[in-house]
Amino acid sequence: MRLDKYLKVSRLIKRRTLAKEVCDKARVEINDRPAKASSNVKIGDKLAIRFGQKIVTVKVEDIKENPRKEEAASLYSVLGEVPVPRDEKEEDAYLKG
Repeated sequence: MRLDKYLKVSRLIKRRTLAKEVCDKARVEINDRPAKASSNVKIGDKLAIRFGQKIVTVKVEDIKENPRKEEAASLYSVLGEVPVPRDEKEEDAYLKG
């Protein structure tokens, strides 16, 4: 399944056009590689998505074309969330502890 469609049906991102824009701005990685909206997503892939000031990492658990709202959360599992430093001073403080 295409990455932009997966982000939409899994409800990680509300709209497919927004998912495409996020991918075009290089804010999504599949298995630690930058991904385009047309990239294929497979079960077991690790996605890292940058939302504003945090990066959310999820693992693809299942792929369905049209899941119901209740099933959407079962398509992935959250591996973690990491804050993104805004500037060099903040980054140094974050890395030091």
